[in-house]
Amino acid sequence: MATWKTRGLRGSAFESLINATNEYYRDKGLALVQKIPTPITPLKFDSERKLITEAYFEKDSTVDYIGVVQEIPVCFDAKECKTDTFSLQNIHEHQFKFMSDFEEQGGVAFLLILFTERNDMYYMRFAELKEYVERVERDGHAKNFKYEELDDDYFIHGNGPAVVHYLDGLSLDIANR
Repeated sequence: MATWKTRGLRGSAFESLINATNEYYRDKGLALVQKIPTPITPLKFDSERKLITEAYFEKDSTVDYIGVVQEIPVCFDAKECKTDTFSLQNIHEHQFKFMSDFEEQGGVAFLLILFTERNDMYYMRFAELKEYVERVERDGHAKNFKYEELDDDYFIHGNGPAVVHYLDGLSLDIANR
């Protein structure tokens, strides 16, 4: 049984920006994308601060977000990276499998990555993620990729209220398939 002890909510600021962007997209009729809660069972609760301090995961989660953008089913996960090297161990096998299955069903799967030290956001196509995973198996490459390897066209630039404006990356992703 996997357990979780709070060390603060890692990624919560990035997810808050994504949530605000998704609300903006919904208000504008551009997309309907929702955060998928991770099912947990609380073990310890700080009643004074009204905060769960220890819990266990009920089952493996899939991805952070799922929805539809202009009739296109999408799913994605949000990740943060403090350095210029992103460890593929941050992508769990069940998440990779879910995204692969989602793509096989005609959907579009991707990652949104925040490089916190640079304050840069990146839209990673599933095909790109898959290539990084396959080179580990094929070439014995380290289980990571570097910031310098990323495609400049897929860096995310805020657009007014859409701070994490991933629709540009999605459009490019679809156009290049």
